[in-house]
Amino acid sequence: MRIANSELTVEIAPLGAELQSITSANGDNWLWHGDPAWWSGRAPLLFPVVGKSPDGAVTIEGKRYPMLPHGFARRSVFDVAQERPEQVTLMLRASDETRQSFPFEFFLSVTHALAGRTLTTTVEVGNLDVRDMPFGFGFHPAFVWPLPGGEDQRHYLKLRTADEPRFLELDADGLILPDVHASPFTKGEMTLEHALFGNDALLFPFGVDDGIRYAAEGGSSVELSWTNLPNFAVWQKQGAPYICLEPWHGMAARKGAGDAITARTGTVTLAANATTNFTLSVTFNRA
Repeated sequence: MRIANSELTVEIAPLGAELQSITSANGDNWLWHGDPAWWSGRAPLLFPVVGKSPDGAVTIEGKRYPMLPHGFARRSVFDVAQERPEQVTLMLRASDETRQSFPFEFFLSVTHALAGRTLTTTVEVGNLDVRDMPFGFGFHPAFVWPLPGGEDQRHYLKLRTADEPRFLELDADGLILPDVHASPFTKGEMTLEHALFGNDALLFPFGVDDGIRYAAEGGSSVELSWTNLPNFAVWQKQGAPYICLEPWHGMAARKGAGDAITARTGTVTLAANATTNFTLSVTFNRA
């Protein structure tokens, strides 16, 4: 399906409610196109966990359940709840299939909406069960590297502050290692280099405030802002022509900490009949 205005055209798939393309009126493409030679994802939504689980399983209320990396939402077909020229809402509800790995009644509502050069995705999670529901949620958009018009230019990330947050890494099984590494940011700025991703993602357990700027030196930029997403990661498959900028509420399991879903950093515990929201707004600026 497609939403569009005078600035942007956005393609969305019912599978995972995932963005498929983001194109400016002048033909610039901003979103990674999912070439499986590198990585077939484009902008998956991560639910009910972020990252991997020990031996591919989580424990919920004392019982083990199989859990795929980043959960099942990205592999689930959403129903179209509402469709307008500049906005679409898709919905996923609990089913016999989801209950095999996540034994709760829930809904996951995803709204993609355009306003000028900004695309905002609002996700609402509802606990329709009679008990507390622990889960994680995350955005995982991949943007092209280099940016449109930014060929041969230095690309960098710029925080809204001059902070220098330290980061964690993953082991070969995708579990978070305990060692804390010196920040790749200097006074809030990090030059992007493929060598940074030799050990997979850079994980920032305490986040990077509520927004970040991805830019080419003197050129195009992508401005991200978010709400209710206190964790963050930067990832690419080393050498690939994309960069993933990922605000999360929840993280992968920590090595040696077991497989309880409640033991994961950032896990949300949502009360029965309650809802919570997460938003990501992205503005595309061409030099």
